[in-house]
Amino acid sequence: MMRRTIPLVATVSALALTLAACSSGAASGGSDAADDGPITLDYWAWGTAQEPMVDAWNAAHPDIQVKRTDAGGGTDSSAKLVTATRGGNAPDVAIVEYNTLPAMIVAGVAADISGNVDGLDAEFAPGVWSQVTFDGATYGVPQDAGPQALTYNKAKFDELGIDVPTTWDEFADAAEKVHEADPDSYITTFAPAEFGGFAGLAQQAGAEWWSVDGDAWTVDFDDDASVAVADYWQDLIDRDLVLAEPLLTPEWNAKVNKGEVLSWPAGLWAAGVLYGVAEESAGDWAMAPMPQWTEGDPAVAFQGGSAVVVTTSTEHAEAAAEFARWMGTADEASAAQIEQGQYPASLAGQELTLESDAPLLTPEQDDYWQVAAEITKDTIPEISWGPNVNVASSAFQDAMSAAVTNGTPLRDALTETEAEVVDDMTTTGFEVTQK
Repeated sequence: MMRRTIPLVATVSALALTLAACSSGAASGGSDAADDGPITLDYWAWGTAQEPMVDAWNAAHPDIQVKRTDAGGGTDSSAKLVTATRGGNAPDVAIVEYNTLPAMIVAGVAADISGNVDGLDAEFAPGVWSQVTFDGATYGVPQDAGPQALTYNKAKFDELGIDVPTTWDEFADAAEKVHEADPDSYITTFAPAEFGGFAGLAQQAGAEWWSVDGDAWTVDFDDDASVAVADYWQDLIDRDLVLAEPLLTPEWNAKVNKGEVLSWPAGLWAAGVLYGVAEESAGDWAMAPMPQWTEGDPAVAFQGGSAVVVTTSTEHAEAAAEFARWMGTADEASAAQIEQGQYPASLAGQELTLESDAPLLTPEQDDYWQVAAEITKDTIPEISWGPNVNVASSAFQDAMSAAVTNGTPLRDALTETEAEVVDDMTTTGFEVTQK
Protein backbone atom coordinates (compact mmCIF):
# COMPACT_ATOMS: atom_id res chain seq x y z
CA MET A 1 0.00 0.00 0.00
CA MET A 2 1.25 3.48 -0.85
CA ARG A 3 2.23 5.33 2.30
CA ARG A 4 3.83 8.54 1.19
CA THR A 5 5.01 10.59 -1.73
CA ILE A 6 8.29 12.53 -1.66
CA PRO A 7 8.18 15.14 -4.43
CA LEU A 8 10.49 17.85 -5.58
CA VAL A 9 10.61 20.88 -3.35
CA ALA A 10 10.51 24.17 -5.22
CA THR A 11 12.53 26.73 -3.25
CA VAL A 12 12.55 30.49 -3.60
CA SER A 13 14.57 33.01 -1.66
CA ALA A 14 13.18 35.49 0.82
CA LEU A 15 13.83 38.23 -1.72
CA ALA A 16 11.72 36.49 -4.33
CA LEU A 17 8.83 36.01 -1.95
CA THR A 18 9.02 39.59 -0.79
CA LEU A 19 8.70 40.72 -4.40
CA ALA A 20 5.77 38.37 -4.86
CA ALA A 21 3.98 39.64 -1.77
CA CYS A 22 4.23 43.16 -3.08
CA SER A 23 2.88 42.28 -6.51
CA SER A 24 0.26 39.60 -5.87
CA GLY A 25 -3.13 39.61 -4.25
CA ALA A 26 -4.61 37.16 -1.78
CA ALA A 27 -7.87 35.28 -2.07
CA SER A 28 -10.31 36.78 0.41
CA GLY A 29 -12.64 35.02 2.84
CA GLY A 30 -16.41 34.69 2.54
CA SER A 31 -18.63 33.75 -0.39
CA ASP A 32 -18.65 35.57 -3.72
CA ALA A 33 -21.54 33.68 -5.29
CA ALA A 34 -23.52 35.90 -7.61
CA ASP A 35 -27.11 36.84 -6.70
CA ASP A 36 -28.29 37.11 -10.30
CA GLY A 37 -27.01 33.86 -11.79
CA PRO A 38 -24.15 31.40 -11.80
CA ILE A 39 -20.54 32.52 -11.68
CA THR A 40 -18.42 31.52 -14.66
CA LEU A 41 -14.76 30.87 -13.99
CA ASP A 42 -12.18 30.83 -16.76
CA TYR A 43 -9.73 27.95 -16.27
CA TRP A 44 -6.52 27.38 -18.20
CA ALA A 45 -5.49 23.73 -18.19
CA TRP A 46 -4.03 21.17 -20.58
CA GLY A 47 -4.15 17.39 -20.60
CA THR A 48 -6.68 14.70 -21.36
CA ALA A 49 -7.96 14.45 -17.77
CA GLN A 50 -9.08 18.07 -17.58
CA GLU A 51 -12.24 17.85 -19.70
CA PRO A 52 -13.87 15.03 -17.71
CA MET A 53 -12.81 16.69 -14.45
CA VAL A 54 -14.38 20.00 -15.44
CA ASP A 55 -17.51 18.24 -16.71
CA ALA A 56 -17.89 16.51 -13.36
CA TRP A 57 -17.48 19.81 -11.50
CA ASN A 58 -20.01 21.61 -13.69
CA ALA A 59 -22.57 18.85 -13.24
CA ALA A 60 -22.28 19.07 -9.46
CA HIS A 61 -22.00 22.88 -9.13
CA PRO A 62 -24.71 24.70 -11.10
CA ASP A 63 -23.92 28.00 -9.32
CA ILE A 64 -20.24 27.99 -10.30
CA GLN A 65 -19.61 26.96 -13.87
CA VAL A 66 -16.13 26.54 -15.31
CA LYS A 67 -15.02 27.23 -18.87
CA ARG A 68 -11.74 25.49 -19.74
CA THR A 69 -9.17 26.73 -22.24
CA ASP A 70 -6.15 24.71 -23.30
CA ALA A 71 -3.46 27.38 -23.35
CA GLY A 72 -0.64 24.91 -23.92
CA GLY A 73 1.28 22.83 -21.46
CA GLY A 74 4.04 23.56 -18.99
CA THR A 75 6.18 26.58 -19.74
CA ASP A 76 4.00 27.67 -22.67
CA SER A 77 1.04 28.10 -20.36
CA SER A 78 3.12 29.79 -17.65
CA ALA A 79 4.55 32.33 -20.08
CA LYS A 80 1.06 33.12 -21.34
CA LEU A 81 -0.16 33.51 -17.76
CA VAL A 82 2.47 36.15 -17.06
CA THR A 83 1.58 38.05 -20.23
CA ALA A 84 -2.16 37.79 -19.54
CA THR A 85 -1.73 38.98 -15.96
CA ARG A 86 0.19 42.04 -17.09
CA GLY A 87 -2.44 42.69 -19.75
CA GLY A 88 -5.34 42.36 -17.30
CA ASN A 89 -6.97 39.38 -19.03
CA ALA A 90 -5.71 36.37 -17.09
CA PRO A 91 -8.07 33.50 -16.24
CA ASP A 92 -9.53 33.01 -12.77
CA VAL A 93 -7.82 29.66 -12.22
CA ALA A 94 -4.98 27.83 -13.92
CA ILE A 95 -2.83 24.72 -13.80
CA VAL A 96 0.81 25.49 -13.00
CA GLU A 97 3.61 22.93 -12.84
CA TYR A 98 5.36 22.77 -9.49
CA ASN A 99 8.72 23.76 -10.90
CA THR A 100 7.34 26.98 -12.39
CA LEU A 101 5.23 28.00 -9.39
CA PRO A 102 8.05 30.05 -7.78
CA ALA A 103 8.30 32.12 -10.96
CA MET A 104 4.51 32.58 -11.00
CA ILE A 105 4.63 33.89 -7.44
CA VAL A 106 7.43 36.33 -8.24
CA ALA A 107 5.54 37.52 -11.35
CA GLY A 108 2.39 38.20 -9.33
CA VAL A 109 0.30 35.57 -11.12
CA ALA A 110 -0.55 33.18 -8.28
CA ALA A 111 -2.61 34.49 -5.37
CA ASP A 112 -2.10 33.64 -1.73
CA ILE A 113 -5.06 31.36 -0.90
CA SER A 114 -4.03 30.50 2.64
CA GLY A 115 -7.35 31.71 4.05
CA ASN A 116 -9.28 29.39 1.75
CA VAL A 117 -7.42 26.14 2.35
CA ASP A 118 -7.19 25.92 6.13
CA GLY A 119 -6.69 22.29 7.12
CA LEU A 120 -6.30 21.07 3.55
CA ASP A 121 -2.67 20.12 4.11
CA ALA A 122 -3.85 16.95 5.88
CA GLU A 123 -5.12 15.66 2.51
CA PHE A 124 -1.58 15.46 1.13
CA ALA A 125 1.78 14.05 2.09
CA PRO A 126 3.91 16.81 3.67
CA GLY A 127 6.33 16.85 0.76
CA VAL A 128 3.54 17.31 -1.76
CA TRP A 129 1.99 20.16 0.20
CA SER A 130 5.38 21.83 0.49
CA GLN A 131 5.37 22.25 -3.28
CA VAL A 132 2.67 24.92 -3.01
CA THR A 133 3.63 26.61 0.27
CA PHE A 134 6.30 29.28 0.55
CA ASP A 135 7.24 31.43 3.54
CA GLY A 136 4.12 30.28 5.38
CA ALA A 137 1.70 31.13 2.55
CA THR A 138 -0.15 28.75 0.23
CA TYR A 139 -0.34 29.48 -3.50
CA GLY A 140 -2.18 26.49 -4.95
CA VAL A 141 -3.74 23.07 -4.41
CA PRO A 142 -1.73 20.07 -5.66
CA GLN A 143 -3.55 18.12 -8.37
CA ASP A 144 -1.21 15.47 -9.77
CA ALA A 145 2.26 14.04 -9.31
CA GLY A 146 4.54 12.82 -12.07
CA PRO A 147 7.30 10.43 -10.93
CA GLN A 148 9.32 9.32 -13.93
CA ALA A 149 8.72 5.86 -15.35
CA LEU A 150 9.19 4.01 -18.63
CA THR A 151 6.04 3.70 -20.73
CA TYR A 152 6.81 1.25 -23.50
CA ASN A 153 5.19 -0.63 -26.38
CA LYS A 154 5.14 -4.10 -24.85
CA ALA A 155 3.77 -5.71 -28.00
CA LYS A 156 6.73 -4.46 -30.04
CA PHE A 157 9.23 -5.32 -27.32
CA ASP A 158 7.83 -8.86 -27.23
CA GLU A 159 7.84 -9.12 -31.03
CA LEU A 160 11.51 -8.11 -31.15
CA GLY A 161 12.48 -10.27 -28.18
CA ILE A 162 13.66 -7.30 -26.11
CA ASP A 163 13.57 -7.41 -22.33
CA VAL A 164 12.50 -4.27 -20.47
CA PRO A 165 15.78 -2.52 -19.57
CA THR A 166 16.42 -2.00 -15.87
CA THR A 167 19.56 0.14 -16.33
CA TRP A 168 20.46 2.84 -18.83
CA ASP A 169 23.28 0.64 -20.14
CA GLU A 170 20.68 -2.03 -20.91
CA PHE A 171 18.51 0.65 -22.49
CA ALA A 172 21.34 1.58 -24.87
CA ASP A 173 21.79 -2.09 -25.78
CA ALA A 174 18.05 -2.41 -26.39
CA ALA A 175 18.14 0.72 -28.57
CA GLU A 176 20.74 -0.96 -30.76
CA LYS A 177 18.67 -4.16 -31.07
CA VAL A 178 15.53 -2.21 -32.02
CA HIS A 179 17.25 -0.28 -34.77
CA GLU A 180 19.05 -3.35 -36.10
CA ALA A 181 15.74 -5.23 -36.31
CA ASP A 182 13.98 -2.36 -38.10
CA PRO A 183 15.95 0.70 -39.33
CA ASP A 184 12.72 2.73 -39.31
CA SER A 185 12.13 2.05 -35.60
CA TYR A 186 13.70 3.66 -32.54
CA ILE A 187 13.46 2.77 -28.88
CA THR A 188 12.69 6.37 -27.94
CA THR A 189 13.10 10.05 -28.78
CA PHE A 190 15.59 12.61 -27.53
CA ALA A 191 13.46 15.74 -27.68
CA PRO A 192 15.64 18.84 -27.36
CA ALA A 193 12.80 20.99 -26.05
CA GLU A 194 12.00 18.67 -23.12
CA PHE A 195 13.53 20.69 -20.28
CA GLY A 196 11.60 18.85 -17.57
CA GLY A 197 12.43 15.43 -18.96
CA PHE A 198 16.16 16.10 -19.12
CA ALA A 199 16.08 17.74 -15.70
CA GLY A 200 14.52 14.61 -14.24
CA LEU A 201 17.14 12.35 -15.81
CA ALA A 202 19.92 14.62 -14.55
CA GLN A 203 18.42 14.69 -11.06
CA GLN A 204 18.20 10.90 -11.14
CA ALA A 205 21.95 10.90 -11.84
CA GLY A 206 22.61 13.25 -8.91
CA ALA A 207 22.40 16.73 -10.41
CA GLU A 208 21.15 19.80 -8.54
CA TRP A 209 20.84 22.80 -10.83
CA TRP A 210 19.83 25.32 -8.19
CA SER A 211 20.67 25.44 -4.50
CA VAL A 212 20.18 28.24 -2.00
CA ASP A 213 21.75 29.15 1.32
CA GLY A 214 19.85 32.03 2.87
CA ASP A 215 19.64 34.56 0.05
CA ALA A 216 22.70 33.24 -1.81
CA TRP A 217 22.02 31.01 -4.82
CA THR A 218 24.34 28.55 -6.52
CA VAL A 219 23.59 27.62 -10.14
CA ASP A 220 25.22 24.56 -11.73
CA PHE A 221 23.71 23.18 -14.93
CA ASP A 222 26.91 21.65 -16.30
CA ASP A 223 27.89 19.61 -13.27
CA ASP A 224 29.42 16.16 -13.75
CA ALA A 225 26.09 14.32 -13.46
CA SER A 226 24.33 16.51 -16.03
CA VAL A 227 27.25 16.32 -18.45
CA ALA A 228 27.29 12.53 -18.12
CA VAL A 229 23.58 12.39 -18.99
CA ALA A 230 24.14 14.70 -21.98
CA ASP A 231 27.02 12.53 -23.18
CA TYR A 232 24.88 9.39 -22.85
CA TRP A 233 22.21 10.80 -25.16
CA GLN A 234 24.90 12.28 -27.43
CA ASP A 235 26.23 8.78 -28.02
CA LEU A 236 22.79 7.40 -28.91
CA ILE A 237 22.13 10.31 -31.27
CA ASP A 238 25.53 9.96 -32.95
CA ARG A 239 24.86 6.25 -33.53
CA ASP A 240 21.35 6.97 -34.86
CA LEU A 241 19.80 4.83 -32.12
CA VAL A 242 17.26 7.41 -30.95
CA LEU A 243 15.20 9.99 -32.79
CA ALA A 244 16.40 13.51 -32.15
CA GLU A 245 13.28 15.54 -32.83
CA PRO A 246 10.36 17.22 -31.03
CA LEU A 247 7.59 15.23 -29.38
CA LEU A 248 3.89 15.33 -30.17
CA THR A 249 4.22 16.68 -33.69
CA PRO A 250 2.03 15.10 -36.40
CA GLU A 251 5.13 13.29 -37.66
CA TRP A 252 6.04 11.94 -34.23
CA ASN A 253 2.45 10.93 -33.50
CA ALA A 254 2.35 8.99 -36.77
CA LYS A 255 5.53 7.10 -35.84
CA VAL A 256 4.07 6.19 -32.45
CA ASN A 257 0.93 4.89 -34.15
CA LYS A 258 2.98 2.82 -36.59
CA GLY A 259 5.06 1.29 -33.80
CA GLU A 260 8.23 3.08 -34.85
CA VAL A 261 8.74 4.84 -31.49
CA LEU A 262 8.72 2.17 -28.81
CA SER A 263 8.98 3.96 -25.48
CA TRP A 264 8.79 7.25 -23.63
CA PRO A 265 10.77 7.82 -20.42
CA ALA A 266 8.60 10.47 -18.77
CA GLY A 267 6.25 11.19 -15.87
CA LEU A 268 3.40 8.81 -15.11
CA TRP A 269 1.14 11.14 -17.06
CA ALA A 270 2.71 9.80 -20.29
CA ALA A 271 0.08 7.06 -20.54
CA GLY A 272 -2.67 9.65 -20.87
CA VAL A 273 -0.78 11.66 -23.47
CA LEU A 274 0.03 8.60 -25.55
CA TYR A 275 -3.57 7.45 -25.43
CA GLY A 276 -4.58 10.84 -26.76
CA VAL A 277 -2.34 10.50 -29.84
CA ALA A 278 -2.35 6.72 -30.36
CA GLU A 279 -5.69 5.43 -29.08
CA GLU A 280 -5.73 2.55 -31.57
CA SER A 281 -2.58 1.11 -29.98
CA ALA A 282 -4.20 0.87 -26.54
CA GLY A 283 -3.50 -2.55 -25.10
CA ASP A 284 -0.05 -2.74 -26.69
CA TRP A 285 1.56 -0.63 -23.97
CA ALA A 286 2.79 -1.15 -20.43
CA MET A 287 4.66 0.81 -17.76
CA ALA A 288 7.80 -0.16 -15.84
CA PRO A 289 10.22 1.56 -13.45
CA MET A 290 12.68 3.95 -15.04
CA PRO A 291 16.05 2.44 -15.98
CA GLN A 292 18.72 3.13 -13.33
CA TRP A 293 21.98 5.01 -13.81
CA THR A 294 23.51 2.95 -10.99
CA GLU A 295 22.30 -0.64 -10.76
CA GLY A 296 20.46 -1.17 -7.50
CA ASP A 297 19.58 2.50 -7.01
CA PRO A 298 15.87 2.93 -7.84
CA ALA A 299 15.71 6.67 -7.15
CA VAL A 300 13.79 8.71 -9.72
CA ALA A 301 12.79 12.33 -10.08
CA PHE A 302 9.42 13.89 -10.67
CA GLN A 303 8.80 15.21 -14.17
CA GLY A 304 5.96 17.65 -14.03
CA GLY A 305 3.16 17.39 -11.57
CA SER A 306 0.98 20.42 -11.12
CA ALA A 307 -1.18 22.54 -8.85
CA VAL A 308 -4.37 24.50 -9.40
CA VAL A 309 -3.70 28.16 -8.64
CA VAL A 310 -6.09 31.05 -8.18
CA THR A 311 -4.81 34.05 -10.08
CA THR A 312 -4.45 37.54 -8.71
CA SER A 313 -6.68 38.71 -11.58
CA THR A 314 -9.86 36.90 -10.51
CA GLU A 315 -12.91 38.75 -9.26
CA HIS A 316 -14.27 35.50 -7.79
CA ALA A 317 -11.52 34.41 -5.43
CA GLU A 318 -13.79 32.37 -3.15
CA ALA A 319 -15.38 30.43 -5.98
CA ALA A 320 -12.00 29.93 -7.65
CA ALA A 321 -10.49 28.57 -4.43
CA GLU A 322 -13.45 26.23 -3.96
CA PHE A 323 -12.89 24.88 -7.46
CA ALA A 324 -9.16 24.46 -6.81
CA ARG A 325 -9.86 22.50 -3.61
CA TRP A 326 -12.31 20.21 -5.40
CA MET A 327 -9.97 19.55 -8.31
CA GLY A 328 -7.24 18.50 -5.91
CA THR A 329 -9.21 16.40 -3.44
CA ALA A 330 -12.61 15.22 -4.75
CA ASP A 331 -12.98 11.52 -5.50
CA GLU A 332 -14.73 12.37 -8.78
CA ALA A 333 -11.73 14.44 -9.85
CA SER A 334 -9.26 11.73 -8.85
CA ALA A 335 -11.26 9.08 -10.70
CA ALA A 336 -11.08 11.11 -13.92
CA GLN A 337 -7.34 11.56 -13.49
CA ILE A 338 -6.77 7.88 -12.84
CA GLU A 339 -8.70 6.76 -15.91
CA GLN A 340 -6.52 9.00 -18.06
CA GLY A 341 -3.30 7.76 -16.46
CA GLN A 342 -2.52 10.71 -14.19
CA TYR A 343 -1.33 10.01 -10.66
CA PRO A 344 -3.33 12.08 -8.15
CA ALA A 345 -1.44 14.22 -5.67
CA SER A 346 -3.84 13.66 -2.77
CA LEU A 347 -3.42 10.74 -0.38
CA ALA A 348 -7.01 9.65 -0.97
CA GLY A 349 -6.52 9.80 -4.73
CA GLN A 350 -3.38 7.70 -4.52
CA GLU A 351 -5.19 5.11 -2.40
CA LEU A 352 -8.02 5.14 -4.95
CA THR A 353 -5.62 4.10 -7.70
CA LEU A 354 -5.10 0.75 -5.97
CA GLU A 355 -8.81 0.04 -6.39
CA SER A 356 -8.91 1.25 -9.99
CA ASP A 357 -8.46 -0.20 -13.44
CA ALA A 358 -5.26 0.50 -15.30
CA PRO A 359 -5.21 3.56 -17.59
CA LEU A 360 -6.89 3.34 -20.97
CA LEU A 361 -3.53 2.94 -22.72
CA THR A 362 -2.53 -0.10 -20.65
CA PRO A 363 -5.77 -1.96 -19.88
CA GLU A 364 -4.09 -5.35 -19.57
CA GLN A 365 -1.46 -4.32 -17.00
CA ASP A 366 -3.17 -5.40 -13.78
CA ASP A 367 -0.34 -4.18 -11.55
CA TYR A 368 -0.03 -0.72 -13.14
CA TRP A 369 -0.98 1.26 -10.05
CA GLN A 370 0.97 -0.99 -7.69
CA VAL A 371 4.06 -0.35 -9.80
CA ALA A 372 3.28 3.37 -9.75
CA ALA A 373 3.05 3.33 -5.95
CA GLU A 374 6.43 1.63 -5.63
CA ILE A 375 8.02 4.10 -8.06
CA THR A 376 6.57 7.02 -6.12
CA LYS A 377 8.12 5.81 -2.87
CA ASP A 378 11.54 5.96 -4.54
CA THR A 379 11.36 9.58 -5.68
CA ILE A 380 14.21 11.94 -4.84
CA PRO A 381 13.54 14.25 -1.89
CA GLU A 382 14.01 18.00 -1.83
CA ILE A 383 15.29 18.97 -5.25
CA SER A 384 15.41 22.77 -5.41
CA TRP A 385 13.93 24.76 -8.28
CA GLY A 386 15.05 28.32 -8.88
CA PRO A 387 12.91 31.43 -9.27
CA ASN A 388 13.46 31.68 -13.04
CA VAL A 389 12.66 28.20 -14.31
CA ASN A 390 10.87 29.82 -17.24
CA VAL A 391 14.10 31.49 -18.34
CA ALA A 392 16.04 28.27 -17.85
CA SER A 393 13.53 26.27 -19.86
CA SER A 394 13.61 28.71 -22.77
CA ALA A 395 17.41 28.89 -22.77
CA PHE A 396 17.66 25.09 -22.57
CA GLN A 397 15.26 24.59 -25.47
CA ASP A 398 17.11 27.07 -27.67
CA ALA A 399 20.57 25.71 -26.85
CA MET A 400 19.64 22.02 -27.11
CA SER A 401 17.71 22.52 -30.35
CA ALA A 402 20.66 24.35 -31.87
CA ALA A 403 23.01 21.59 -30.73
CA VAL A 404 20.88 18.89 -32.36
CA THR A 405 20.47 20.91 -35.56
CA ASN A 406 24.12 21.92 -35.84
CA GLY A 407 25.67 18.71 -34.56
CA THR A 408 27.44 20.45 -31.68
CA PRO A 409 27.90 18.79 -28.26
CA LEU A 410 24.84 18.61 -26.03
CA ARG A 411 27.06 19.27 -23.01
CA ASP A 412 27.83 22.74 -24.39
CA ALA A 413 24.11 23.52 -24.37
CA LEU A 414 24.11 23.03 -20.60
CA THR A 415 26.89 25.59 -20.18
CA GLU A 416 25.01 28.06 -22.38
CA THR A 417 21.84 27.52 -20.37
CA GLU A 418 23.65 28.13 -17.09
CA ALA A 419 25.12 31.38 -18.37
CA GLU A 420 21.68 32.72 -19.31
CA VAL A 421 20.14 31.63 -16.01
CA VAL A 422 22.90 33.30 -13.98
CA ASP A 423 22.71 36.48 -16.05
CA ASP A 424 18.95 36.71 -15.60
CA MET A 425 19.09 36.10 -11.85
CA THR A 426 21.90 38.60 -11.39
CA THR A 427 20.02 41.23 -13.39
CA THR A 428 16.89 40.60 -11.32
CA GLY A 429 18.79 41.20 -8.09
CA PHE A 430 19.63 37.76 -6.76
CA GLU A 431 22.99 36.95 -5.21
CA VAL A 432 24.34 34.20 -7.43
CA THR A 433 27.48 32.10 -7.56
CA GLN A 434 28.54 29.42 -10.01
CA LYS A 435 30.39 26.24 -9.08
